[in-house]
Amino acid sequence: MSEAGFSASWLDLREPADHAARDGGLLAAAQACLNPGQVILDLGSGTGSTARAFARSGLCAPWRFLDGDAELLRLAGKRHPGSEQVVANLADVNTLPLDGVGLVTASALFDLMPRHWIAALAARLRQARIPLYSALNYNGEMSWTPEQPLDAEITAAFNRHQLTDKGIGPATGPHAAEVTKEIFEAQGYHVRVADSPWDLSPKHTALQTDLNRGIAAAAQDAGHPRAQAWLSAPSRSYTRIGHTDLL
Repeated sequence: MSEAGFSASWLDLREPADHAARDGGLLAAAQACLNPGQVILDLGSGTGSTARAFARSGLCAPWRFLDGDAELLRLAGKRHPGSEQVVANLADVNTLPLDGVGLVTASALFDLMPRHWIAALAARLRQARIPLYSALNYNGEMSWTPEQPLDAEITAAFNRHQLTDKGIGPATGPHAAEVTKEIFEAQGYHVRVADSPWDLSPKHTALQTDLNRGIAAAAQDAGHPRAQAWLSAPSRSYTRIGHTDLL
C-alpha cells in the first residue's frame, strides 16, 4: 500500500517470495469462488502482484486494481492490459467499487489496517455477499539461521512497531489473521486459514538485506537500543517470516 511508502522496486523484489509462499489450496479455492464474467477487486494492489499469482495457476479473469498511488497503478495497467485502475483512499470502505465484483482480494495489507476498518469491510462485503481472499498477513513470527542473541528482542520490538497507526488507526499487525477470522466469522462467513511463510535462502540475498534493514529501522523506532548492532552482526543465510492466508 503506497500510503505506507512501498515502492515498485520493493514490491518487485518481494514478489517471487510472495508467490512461492502463498498457500496453493486457498489460492485454488479463492479462484473457485468466482463466477464467469465477475470482476476481482484487489485492494492495495500496487503493481498487480496478486493478479500475477492467480495467472500463474491459470486463472484468467477481469481485474479492478485499487490503490492510492497512481504511478503503481499505471504500472499495474501496463502489466495487465484490459484491467481497471482505481486511484482511491482505502480508508472509507463505503466507497469501494463493488459493482460486478465476485471476489475481493488483498495481499500483505490487513496487518497494516486497524480493527475497525476490517469490521467495516466485513459488514460491507456481507451485505454484498462477496467473499474475501486475504493473503500474506504477517503473523509475528521471525527467525534467522544461524541465530543471534538479539533475534528475539528485535522480533518483539518489530512486532510492537507493527501495531502502530499506519494512517487510519492502530494496525492489527501480527494479530491481523486472528482478528480478521474473528470478525468475518461474526458476520456469518466460513473462514479457512493456512500458513504462507517466506522461507528465504542465499538465493534471496537482496531481499534479505533490504528486509533486515527495514526490521532494524522499525525495531529502533520502537525503542530497541541495539537494533543497528543487530543489523551489523554477521549476515545469516536463511530467514523465515511467518504469514497467514485467509479465505
